[in-house]
Amino acid sequence: MARKTSFYYSFLVLPAEQRRAIIAVWDFCRAVDDAVDEEETVADGLPTGRDAVAFWRAELGRAFDGGAPRTPQAQRLQPFIKSFDLPRQAFDDVIDGVAMDLDTTRYRTFDDLFEYCRRVASAVGLICIRIWGCTEPRSSDYALNLGVALQLTNILRDVKGDLELGRVYLPLEDLEEHGCTVDDLSAGVVHDRVRALIAFECVRARDFYQRAVDARPLADCGRLVAAEIMRAVYFETLRRIERNHYDVFTARARVPRPRQALIALRQWLFPA
Repeated sequence: MARKTSFYYSFLVLPAEQRRAIIAVWDFCRAVDDAVDEEETVADGLPTGRDAVAFWRAELGRAFDGGAPRTPQAQRLQPFIKSFDLPRQAFDDVIDGVAMDLDTTRYRTFDDLFEYCRRVASAVGLICIRIWGCTEPRSSDYALNLGVALQLTNILRDVKGDLELGRVYLPLEDLEEHGCTVDDLSAGVVHDRVRALIAFECVRARDFYQRAVDARPLADCGRLVAAEIMRAVYFETLRRIERNHYDVFTARARVPRPRQALIALRQWLFPA
């Protein structure tokens, strides 16, 4: 787990076995995403692009069915599948979500985007709550809503970079509602219509953060400390976008490492 990930400090608070399991899950999902999304960066002769989807689905099958996985990521994941009763469907959802990037560069409605967020982010949360030992049914609602909130924050933070890849994740119906076009976003000028659009999406992200908080079950609060650190760090990213007057083009919103560490420590000592 590299320190550059925004999840780094949240994982530090976990017991050793849970931390190893979370890192194994993260590394597996990261490898799938890289193989599909960043073909030129994948080494070791592994399949990329469309071929990667079938390869990693088969690799997941080998890990879950007691076979012999071919990659170090699946090999490291395999021991934790049984010990934490990890849900196979959630891993399949992650692969399905990553595969959407092969064919989808625009989302017509928020319902369409929600399905993408559910697969690439909320599904990971559903895996994590198994590792953390959450037992309350509402923890699944928490994971679903927090995953969507985190992914919406990623989308807002990465508007410029995604445009450079030819992708627009902001729903086209929202652009139309605010009198914007994809060309307006590509121009990188934060005029009133663009500002109103980004502000609208920030409000939507805030709503999902609040839904996660509202769904958080009291009985599992102690088990969700790592997730709450993620929530606090990403929420700070969202606040920085808002404080920058919704300019997502001039500079990518970042939470510096010392600030992330402080947020993690504060959340650990004084959970909200």
